[in-house]
Amino acid sequence: MLKAQTKMQFLSCLGLASMLAAAAPALALDKVSYGTNWLAQAEHGGFYQAVADGTYAKYGLDVTIVQGGPNAAGSALLISGKLDFYMGGPQGEISAVEQGIPLVDVAAIFQKDPQVLIAHPDNGVDKFEDLAKLKTLFLSKDGYLTYFEWMKANFKGFKDEQYKPYNFSPAPFLADKESAQQGYLTSEPYEIQKQAGFEPKVFLLADNGYSPYSTMITTTQAMIDGKSDVVQRFVDASIEGWYNYLYGDNTKANELIRKDNPEMTDGQIAYSIAKMKEYGIIEIRRQPRQGHRLHHRRPLQEVLRRDDRHQGVQGRYRLHQGLHDEVRLQGRRNGTEEVGRPTALLVRHRGCGGPYPPA
Repeated sequence: MLKAQTKMQFLSCLGLASMLAAAAPALALDKVSYGTNWLAQAEHGGFYQAVADGTYAKYGLDVTIVQGGPNAAGSALLISGKLDFYMGGPQGEISAVEQGIPLVDVAAIFQKDPQVLIAHPDNGVDKFEDLAKLKTLFLSKDGYLTYFEWMKANFKGFKDEQYKPYNFSPAPFLADKESAQQGYLTSEPYEIQKQAGFEPKVFLLADNGYSPYSTMITTTQAMIDGKSDVVQRFVDASIEGWYNYLYGDNTKANELIRKDNPEMTDGQIAYSIAKMKEYGIIEIRRQPRQGHRLHHRRPLQEVLRRDDRHQGVQGRYRLHQGLHDEVRLQGRRNGTEEVGRPTALLVRHRGCGGPYPPA
């Protein structure tokens, strides 16, 4: 009798617990925002993928992507707390350190900066240094202040008189055969070919010695100190999103990209993905016996060494001076090569614990 009564009480408690569990709301996702550096495009695809396929949600995150544009002020929004993460770049964060602004790059998706210079196919420009012979180089202000300084320091013939402001239209370049213009490997060459009917000469700066990382995940020191777990989960999920975008079904991610940027076409998206793979923008291809380690200080140190204006901040740039203890290249087999996962800094973050993404 006592055993039966005890059993009935146990079952009643179990039933009540089940009812309470069913009635309890699901754990709320952590809301975070990520600002991109331009209008939605395939170059942001991994982040959209992680939204579209539920990867961010799987990591306990409700992520809003805030697309950038020609007049966007992503860094300012990040500093003011209106963004949690931003698609920054090494030069920008070096400048922030110089000004005492506590911004930190916690990861870099692109192993190569996709910045290119584009020339006409029939004007005697066959190699990168031949660009110095041209009368005009259409560059943005940022390009003039960063990689053009590197060009002048490392190649003969480049001079300030070549510089003309780039207005984000190929028209001035197309009208002047003695000119070259800046662009993104994954974008402007496609548009020029579509408009002008010829395939332009394309010179990737990264393949000619200019080697900073790109497409960073940048945040504030306050975010790292206060929400380190959120920082790690966002990087983890973004890395997974990029892998899925390149090698999985990216249909829904591309739908989100076109929703944010209705002018984006399927042809442009396909071209961008193909070029990112072809040029190893996201992946580092290495021979099997070279191992999996990727030393993470080289690109930034080269940028600093080649730009005298930043010599004083080499020891203070946090990405490469203590925030990241270790960078590892996670490989997968592809024929006779080992291909690094489509992430950049797979780091062990102080305060966040453990390597990410998980091995």
